[in-house]
Amino acid sequence: MLAVKLIIGGLMVIAGVLIRRRMVRNSSRRRLLAEPLRPEWRALLEENMPLYSRLAQPLQLQLDGLINLFLSEKRFEGCGGQEITDRVRVTIAAQACILLLNRKTKYFPRLSTIYVYPATYVAKQDGNGLAGDQARLGESWQNGPVVLAWNSVTGGAGNIRDGRNVVFHEFSHRLDQEDGSADGAPILESRNCYATWARVLDAEYQALQGKARKRRKSVVRRYGATNPAEFFAVATEAFLEKPKQMKKKHPDLYEELKNYYKLNPVEWM
Repeated sequence: MLAVKLIIGGLMVIAGVLIRRRMVRNSSRRRLLAEPLRPEWRALLEENMPLYSRLAQPLQLQLDGLINLFLSEKRFEGCGGQEITDRVRVTIAAQACILLLNRKTKYFPRLSTIYVYPATYVAKQDGNGLAGDQARLGESWQNGPVVLAWNSVTGGAGNIRDGRNVVFHEFSHRLDQEDGSADGAPILESRNCYATWARVLDAEYQALQGKARKRRKSVVRRYGATNPAEFFAVATEAFLEKPKQMKKKHPDLYEELKNYYKLNPVEWM
């Protein structure tokens, strides 16, 4: 009986510690989300990321807080001689956090580290552990790091109309992976949303595969025809950078992504 009481007592102590840690973390997060962005960080974004200045002030202020939180909780490591500066950290954080605006989120919960290479790098295996040397611009390892090529990050941040953004791409993979599988279906608001999501995105994916076979152009670039996970990531890039074209030519897809991301990018493009 004494042993049982000791076990129960120990479990209660552990539970209390975890609750206190969660309370401290939540308090820290609220403080970071409410803090203004450092002036030097804002200047970096205004200079290097045109999309930042296009956001309405409420979204911009919300993004500022998300950047503060992201930079507080995530670690950056340079690879292949890449130096990790404020410009690197802030530019990546800002683009990643655009995907979190207006939504209830856990702030990329399984991500702790972002590795940054100067340019295209050779990966020995992919995020699923599959071997094979491949040149890459970025990748997202499920329950592991995100890896990015810095020259692709800056190219995506500077050109906001080409539908290509490696940070949007890899961090949308991150959202897709939060339910434990990379299948093109992130965690949606309710069970009722999944049927429409599956119907619309599957139809668009099949249509893109047909266009890819015929080498026809599309608002969503052909790489999205690789598999459903890549389709979601590439569609996210197009949604944020080619919203007017997507809304006109793929209205159902635009609405699904609008409902998921709680954003309407035609307002800033």
